[in-house]
Amino acid sequence: MPKYSVLPVLIDKRNPMPEFVYTAKNAQGQQVQGSITAAGTREAIAALSQQALFPMRVEAAGKKGASVLEGLLGGRMPRVKSELVANALSQLADLLASGVPLLDGMDILASQATHPTLQKVLTQIRDDVADGTSLDEALARHPRVFPDLIISIVRAGSAGAFLEDALARTADFLGMQEEMKSRVKGAMAYPVFLAIMGTCVTVALVVFFVPKFAPLFTKLEEAGGLPWTTIALLWLSDVLWKYGIFLAIGLFALIAWGRRWMGTPRGQEVMDDVRLRLPLMGPIIRGFAVSRCCRVLGTLLRNGVPLLKSLAISADAAGNKIFSAAIRSAASNVSSGETLSEPLAASGLFPPEIMAMVRVAEQSNNLDVVLLQIADRTERRNVQKLDILVRLVEPALLLLMGSAMLFVIVALLLPVFDMGSAVG
Repeated sequence: MPKYSVLPVLIDKRNPMPEFVYTAKNAQGQQVQGSITAAGTREAIAALSQQALFPMRVEAAGKKGASVLEGLLGGRMPRVKSELVANALSQLADLLASGVPLLDGMDILASQATHPTLQKVLTQIRDDVADGTSLDEALARHPRVFPDLIISIVRAGSAGAFLEDALARTADFLGMQEEMKSRVKGAMAYPVFLAIMGTCVTVALVVFFVPKFAPLFTKLEEAGGLPWTTIALLWLSDVLWKYGIFLAIGLFALIAWGRRWMGTPRGQEVMDDVRLRLPLMGPIIRGFAVSRCCRVLGTLLRNGVPLLKSLAISADAAGNKIFSAAIRSAASNVSSGETLSEPLAASGLFPPEIMAMVRVAEQSNNLDVVLLQIADRTERRNVQKLDILVRLVEPALLLLMGSAMLFVIVALLLPVFDMGSAVG
C-alpha cells in the first residue's frame, strides 16, 4: 500500500499558488503520493527534492498531468533525431577519453547543442548527475531521446569502467542505424508516392466516376444481366458513396486504438511476435535482432562484464520482447550451470549456423570475438536482403495499382463489349 503525505506549504491568500499532486519515492524506496502547492512544476519538484523525495510524476491538481520532464519542458517533449543523439554521444566519448570530467563534458555538449530539445535534455542530465544521479539513470529519465539500448550499454560501461568505449560504440551503432533508415526511406519515397496517388485515383474513380454509368448498367442488367466484376464494382461504389465517411472514421479510430494497444506490454509482445513471422520482412527483422543481441553481448564480454550481467543487459537492449524473454531464460539456465548455446538454440530464434559458432567459441573461450564477428556478418547479409526487398517493392506496387485500375476498366467496359457482341 502506498503511503500518502501532504507537505506543509505556506499559502498567500491574496495570491494563492496552484496545487500539484505528485507520486514520489522516499529514501527507503517506498512510493509516496500527496499534494503540494507551488508557483509552478519546477518549484514543486524542487520542494519535493528538499524533502528527500524523488519525484516520478508531478501534475496540476484536477488535470491530466505529464511526466516530470514534460512539466519542465512545458509539454510533451518532441523526439530528437538519432543522428543528433549519436553525435552527442560521440563527442562525449571523445571528451572523456581526453580526460575531461563528466560534468564539464556535459556542460560543453549542452552549450554546443543546436537542437533546443536536446539542449534542454543535456542540461537536465548534467544537473541530475551533479545532484548525485548516475549517468544511466539520468539518461533513463528521457526515454523519448535515449532508447533502452543506450541506457543499457551506458549502465554497463559505468559499472565496468569502460564508459568512453561504451559511448563510442553506441554512437557508431546509432549512426549505422540512422544511415540504414535514411537509405530505406530514400528508396521507399517513390513507391510510397505511387501507392498514395494510385489509391487516391482508384477511390476517386470508384466513388465519382462509376456512378455515372449506373443508368446504363441498369438497362443492361434488365436486358441480359451484368458480369460479376461489374456487379462487384457497382456494389463497392455504392458502399463508398453512402458509408465512406463512416468507414474512414472507423479506420482512423481503429488505427488510434491499435497504436494505443501496441504501446502496452502485451501489445508489444504480440507485435514483436507478428513481425518475426512476416513472410518477407520477418527473416530480416529476426536477423537484425540477432546481430543486435550479439553485438551488445560481445561488446560487454570484451570489456570484462560478467556473463550473467551481460545477458541481463543484452535482454534489455534486444529491442524485441521475444528475444528478450529468450535471453533471460538463457541467463537463468546459465546460472544453473548450462552452456549459453543450449538454451539459445532451444529457443529457435537463432539460426543453427550461429549456434554452432557460439558452441565452438564457448569451448575455445573466445566468445566475445565470435559474437562480434557474427554481428558484423549478420548485419551485412541483412543489409543486402533489405536492399533487394526495397527494390522489389516498387514493381510490386506498380503491379498492384495496375491491377486495381485494370479491374475498374474491365468492369466498366465488359458490359459494353457484351452488348456489342449481342448486337453483332
